[in-house]
Amino acid sequence: MSINKRSIIILSSILVLLAIPFVAMQFSPNVKWSLFDFIGAGIFLLATGFSIDFVARKTKSPKKRFLAILAILILFLLVWIELAVGLFGSPFAGS
Repeated sequence: MSINKRSIIILSSILVLLAIPFVAMQFSPNVKWSLFDFIGAGIFLLATGFSIDFVARKTKSPKKRFLAILAILILFLLVWIELAVGLFGSPFAGS
């Protein structure tokens, strides 16, 4: 099994992003992530990263590629915000 360079970059980026709250937990009592939080965030970031990679590889038109990646990022941010603070008050946010 061969892992390409893009996959390594995506996985490394996810590890760096997940290291931020892990390090913050060591210095602040206000950051309290459980193992479930890290697993959920990791899966969510993996799905987003590989979705963007898929669109970047499969879409020929630069305009369509840009719009598809923008849509993925907007969806990512909306779901992340909802899970973090319950902006829309859905049951997923614990509201």
